[in-house]
Order: sequence, then C-alpha cells, then structure tokens
Amino acid sequence: MDTTAADLEAVLAAAHAARRPLARTSPTDRARALDAAADALEAARAELVELAASETHLPTARLEGELTRTVFQVRLFAAGLRDGSLVPARVDPADPGWGTGPRPDLRRTVVPIGPVLVFAASNFPFAFSVLGGDSASALAAGCPVVVKAHPGHPELSRLTARLVTGALTGAGLPAGTFALVEGVEASLAALRDPRVRAAGFTGSLRGGRALFDVAAGRPDPIPFHGELGSVNPVVVTPAAWAERGTAIADGWVGSLTLGAGQFCTNPGVVLVPDAAAFTAAVDLPVPGPMLNPAIAQGFQESTRELREQPGVRVAVTGPASDEGVAAQVLAVSAADVLANPRTVHVEAFGPAGVVVGYSSPQELRDLLEVLPGQLTGSVQAAADPADDDLAVEVAQLLAEKVGRVVWNDWPTGVTVSGAQQHGGPWPATTTPTTTSVGTAAIERWQRPVAFQAVPAAALPEQLRS
Repeated sequence: MDTTAADLEAVLAAAHAARRPLARTSPTDRARALDAAADALEAARAELVELAASETHLPTARLEGELTRTVFQVRLFAAGLRDGSLVPARVDPADPGWGTGPRPDLRRTVVPIGPVLVFAASNFPFAFSVLGGDSASALAAGCPVVVKAHPGHPELSRLTARLVTGALTGAGLPAGTFALVEGVEASLAALRDPRVRAAGFTGSLRGGRALFDVAAGRPDPIPFHGELGSVNPVVVTPAAWAERGTAIADGWVGSLTLGAGQFCTNPGVVLVPDAAAFTAAVDLPVPGPMLNPAIAQGFQESTRELREQPGVRVAVTGPASDEGVAAQVLAVSAADVLANPRTVHVEAFGPAGVVVGYSSPQELRDLLEVLPGQLTGSVQAAADPADDDLAVEVAQLLAEKVGRVVWNDWPTGVTVSGAQQHGGPWPATTTPTTTSVGTAAIERWQRPVAFQAVPAAALPEQLRS
C-alpha cells in the first residue's frame, strides 16, 4: 500500500493549495473542526479499538484509555483556540517619547508555518499516531497536515485518516487540510519537498537522526521536531532508601515493565546507594506482548549491547513470555559507568533496566554529569524534603539535563495540559525548546510576525483593537 509518486504529488499539491485558506480561518473555525474530528473518533470508538487491538497486541483497556486521551487532547486544543489562550497577541502602541526614539505602533502574533509532515509512532496507535498530538497541534495552528502512517498499524491508520478527513472537510476546512501517506520512500520524498515546511517525529534515535539530517540538509532547511530516545534516570537518595527501600524497588519495577517497557518515558536507569540490596528486592513479572517483531528484535539487540559493556552483569532475569521475551535487570558500578558512559546512553525499548550503584554524593554528581539529555529525570527522596538536602540538589542538577523533573513519583504516564513539557536536550529531542505534549506543542508549527503601523483591515483578527 505504499503511496505512489503520483498520489504523493496530489497530496502535497493539495496541502500547498490549502495553506492560505486554512491560515485565514478563524480560531473559532478551527476549534469547531477539531471538535468534529474528536466527535468522529468517539463515534467510531468500538471499531477503532477493535482494529487497534488486532494490529498492535495492546490490551483493550489500554487502548480505550489511549483513545480517551486522544479525544481529550484534540478538544483541549479546540478549547484553547476558543478562549484565546493559544492565540498570542502583543501590542505596543505608538509612543513618541520612547527611549530609543519615537516608537511606531507594533503588534506581534504568530502565523502558521505551512504544511507539516508528521511521522506516526508505533507504541501509541492513537495518541502519537494519525490524530495524535503532532497532528492536533498543527491543525490548531492552521497548518495542513500530511501523516506518514506507521507500518505497525496500517489499517487503523487508514480508518482514522478517513474519519478525520471527513470530519474536517464537513466542518468547512479546505480540501487538502489532512492526508495520509504510506511507505519510507514517500515519506522521504515528502520531507525533501519544498512545499513541506516542518516535520514532527516520534521514534528511534537512529531513524530520527537520519530524518533530521534530511530536513537540515535541504536547500531550504526546515524545523524537524524529533523525539528520539531517553533512558529517564531515577535517583534514589540514601535517605529515601532507608525510609522505604522495598517500596521504591517495587515502584521502579512496576514503571519499568508497564506496557512491556514500550514507553518513551520508561525509567531505564536507576542510581542507588546500595545496588546489591536494591536488586535483591526486585521481583520481575512476565512481560506483556511486544508491539511487533521489529521492536522485539530491537529490544534483544539493545540488551545484548548493554550486557557487553565493561562491568555490566545480569542481576535479575524474569520469566519469559510466550514470545520468548524476559524482563531483565542489569547492574554496574558507578566507577565502571564513569569509565564508560555508554552504559547509561543505550535505550533498551522494552522491559529492561540498569541499576547503577554509587558510593558517595560526589560520585552521584559525577554520574549525573555523564548522562545525556533526557525526557525525564526522577528523584526518590525522603518524605520530608527538609530531611533530604541531597534530593533537593539532585532535582536542580537533573533540571539541567531533562525536560521534566519528577519528585517521589514515576515518569511513565504523561499528563496532557498547558504546563506539560515533553522534550529535552539531545538526544531526547532535536529541539529542546519545544514540547510534543500539551497545548504548548502548538508553538512548533507557528512563526512570529510583527506588524508595524498596519491598518486594522490588514491585521490578523487577534491584533485588531
């Protein structure tokens, strides 16, 4: 079902033609269209969930919850358009006495960047797929969207795209506002096409870096907002370990193996003051099914690479699933990690984690220095922060490396809200100043423009007095 060159040309031509009429729609019009798309998914809930379960092996309860989240986040963007919170406006009236000389009337807002290419993810067939956060935020910004379907759930992608396209067109948005393409070659051709003005991606470091290089290597480079990889370190302080060590080990295992570890926020590295005691408290369950054979193979390859790192040993292996996949906990000393930081750079996308034992606060600080950029960093601290000065310092150090600092909780599960930050320094993302979750995600698809002494008739609606 790969998209042909002729069909891709038709899709890109339609998106290009839609860019101006879509950009000139009002926020209220776009909000109405987003609500229509959310309604369409909700109306087809039973069919969508059944199809998703058949293609991804994810349990129905998980898919029901994910579809609920997807519908919610689409409606959240619609609400932000209606109440004006997603329509920024700054007005500096003319001022003849301004300090640098007479100031003209200046009004600043944002405009849509243009057609956006979205690469759907495998592990969230609703929330990060056809009408996931990338697509919803780009549509809210007034950008036509072309989605590259993930091969892990092709039939679900096609059905979702048909529902969304019909809803948006029925709500009055121009033809070409939304389309689906399939296949690697079609997506690469689209990424190189000058009519595409930005791209969003969620997936592996290797694949994301290759696409990022394509976007940057164009004659006209474009923004590429990629979420690529993260080991999401957890720091257990001595005070926390003494207070509730077993409960922390149990909580880590629960977060590590949730969904067979197939989350971008999976806590793959935990730094502990007593590695032997921590691993002794670990009890690993039988993991759930992997999303597809390619992910299962990638998990085996990454865990093998981890086991081959100097000083790494297998501390705990759980019972294998019917697929032959077993949860694993590896252990290594801080000294070995400091000599070879690669050990805490490898993301094992699945139910495996690395326990790193540190012997002093300074060794812990040194470990945090060698960690690459992350989506999240978690602190397991004493119940009373006044009893755990080290935890307070660790939270401050993690903030230099991560997009979200988590205190006495686990990173799996990402709330969709205005204050959420789902991004981080390289290699977690290619653009650490942005988020792919929450209403601030709209900012990736907008470009600031200032209007100087422009009459009201020529101004965007939000800048008119």
